[in-house]
Amino acid sequence: MKRLLVGLAVMLSMTLGSQALAAEYDVAKKRSDGTEFKVDPYWPKVLPNKWLLGQVAGVAVDRRDHIWIIQRPGSLTEDEAGAAQTPPRSDCCRPAPSVMRFDREGNLLAAWGGPADPGFLTTRCTPAIGCEWPTNEHGIFVDHNDNVWIAGNGAGNHQVLKFSRDGTFLLQIGKAGLTGGSNATTGGLNGTPLLGQPADIEVDPATNEAYIADGYQNKRVLVVDATTGRYKRHWGAYGSMPNDVAPGPYDPSAAPARQFRNPVHCVRIANDGLVYVCDRVNNRIQVFQKTGTFVREFFVERDTLGNGSIWDLDLSVDSRQRYLYNADGENNKVWILNRQSGATVNTFGRNGRYAGQFHWIHNLARDSQGNIYTAEVDTGKRAQKFVPAHDHHGRDHK
Repeated sequence: MKRLLVGLAVMLSMTLGSQALAAEYDVAKKRSDGTEFKVDPYWPKVLPNKWLLGQVAGVAVDRRDHIWIIQRPGSLTEDEAGAAQTPPRSDCCRPAPSVMRFDREGNLLAAWGGPADPGFLTTRCTPAIGCEWPTNEHGIFVDHNDNVWIAGNGAGNHQVLKFSRDGTFLLQIGKAGLTGGSNATTGGLNGTPLLGQPADIEVDPATNEAYIADGYQNKRVLVVDATTGRYKRHWGAYGSMPNDVAPGPYDPSAAPARQFRNPVHCVRIANDGLVYVCDRVNNRIQVFQKTGTFVREFFVERDTLGNGSIWDLDLSVDSRQRYLYNADGENNKVWILNRQSGATVNTFGRNGRYAGQFHWIHNLARDSQGNIYTAEVDTGKRAQKFVPAHDHHGRDHK
């Protein structure tokens, strides 16, 4: 009898041990598949020249795994930019240039553009050469040819600008101060379409077409030739032609709106060719084929009011891109969604000022190592880095 009890105890121990190992494996697997993240509080490193970031309106990662941000130097208060006052009111700080490039370790590699870059708006980007810098920077993308695209959402900012990597002006789409509604196909500089406060851009390397989330005034996705800026096609919600009739306040109990609400805040192209669009205040992601044919839609925190829950998107690093990362600046968290079903897999972040928390998380981008970079506007005024949670030291995976 004693031997039998001992045998049963051994078997039970082995079973429990196996279950524990299986549970540990499941946790480890979850942590390594792009669904759990931990903040790296040391990214980016301290800026030179007493520079300080204003509202960080966009973040992008290029093919070298360099991280680009576009920030708003004009959003700093006088006391934040104390050293730049006349006379200086404090030792620090000064507004940084609008476009900044970092490596994965947080070192600043380059900075140019905007009103805080001496001479830039008087020699390198002027209306005389067809370059109209926005009054409120918004959105950045770096394409497969290392061209840097930016947008603006200030009053009258109806233009998208394209620069080389070093800040040399290449192309403007649209015209500052002039808009033609959500179905405009021409009327901008050099025959490009008129825009309506565009929010963001993504370039498809397969076709060299630029997809514009157009945006804060218009209610459409616009596709243009990425070299000439000329019109290719556009669509609104559900792939229909957009209209500019104001839909009224968002009502979570109403049927899904047949039109996008302002702002149409992002557009993202997956490896399989599906196009994901941020319909921010409608709390939904709409999915299309590149032709504009509607595929499906997902809702996130459908009862969210205010500024809505769908601010920006990126996709996970695995070849199938199983997950969508959704920056939610109203609930101030990142939602990790199953790309096929839209179901919530996990979240990270909350409203707050500490590292790993957010105030108005506005944009995000993922590098080739699976790290996620976030950008905050309003009084958030910072960029952060999040690493897969199984790396407990905040280091990249080499």
